[in-house]
Amino acid sequence: MQDRFGHRISYLRVSVTDRCNERCLYCLPEERQEWLPREGTLTDEEILRLLRIGRGLGIRKVRVTGGEPLTRRGVLALIRAIASMDGIDDVGVSTNGTLLAEPVPGEDGHSMAACLAAAGVRSVNISLDTLDPGQYAAVTGRDFHARALAGIEAAVSAGFARVKLNCVLMKGRTEQELPALVEFARSRGCLLRFIELMPVSTNEVLTEANFLSCGVAQRVLSEHCGPLIPCPEMRTNGPAAYWQIPGTTQHIGFIGAMTNLHFCESCNKLRLTADGRLRPCLGSHLETDLISPMRAGASDEELCALILDTVDRKPKEHDFRNSYQPGRRMIAIGG
Repeated sequence: MQDRFGHRISYLRVSVTDRCNERCLYCLPEERQEWLPREGTLTDEEILRLLRIGRGLGIRKVRVTGGEPLTRRGVLALIRAIASMDGIDDVGVSTNGTLLAEPVPGEDGHSMAACLAAAGVRSVNISLDTLDPGQYAAVTGRDFHARALAGIEAAVSAGFARVKLNCVLMKGRTEQELPALVEFARSRGCLLRFIELMPVSTNEVLTEANFLSCGVAQRVLSEHCGPLIPCPEMRTNGPAAYWQIPGTTQHIGFIGAMTNLHFCESCNKLRLTADGRLRPCLGSHLETDLISPMRAGASDEELCALILDTVDRKPKEHDFRNSYQPGRRMIAIGG
């Protein structure tokens, strides 16, 4: 698939639930959240049907997200089915890590991380904004720091092709921890990425008082570690720009949706929300309802046409820098 701006679409992020066991400041503030009713979310069979259609249109990489995807009942069976689909070459999972070290019932005591790796998941993205337990509780609203670290260790031990740690940059919170986070990732063989805050969930998520740019983070790290070495040839499936820490083999990525004016040029993804909406861009309110026509009896050809129409309307770039007003909360869109 290719849109009118030359974006070649091969990557689908599939949100399997809007529920989460944490309440991160930038995703799901603590106030009351109306969860989707079970009947309002895609079933396993509906997700697999849409993936089969997407596969025929060129989708090759799938990332399972949430909410916290590992809170979905039966998620391991769903992920096994996705990973076994012919034509899907790369399956990943995005998680807060707090459930990765937990033993899975009926799996001979194996951890969730081990079961995901055995199922064919190639990579896991794990959120880690801080190494300080107190800060972790302040950011996530939960005292799960030890569980998150145990999940990272379980993921490292499970043998994934890549374990990526994602840190959201927040002024007044992240600056002093940057070198320690880099060393933590290096010592465990993880790829670390720093992500700028984006105006999702509520208007208060992104303010001048809490925004920390990738450029500032780079300067802080260069002052501590020496000048970072650009690695323009290094690419993963997303928009991160990678640099190498001098004197080491450690690479770090920066995802600067707000400050990188070329951020959207290489976009190759779509997002499928837990309630069956197809979004061609995180930073746009455009979405297409797939669940209603599917449940009304739409054929694969009709669903295919809806997907292609959505791709055709994919914007050239996100609206985050244009006084963007959040509609859905991030947890309802998918991480």
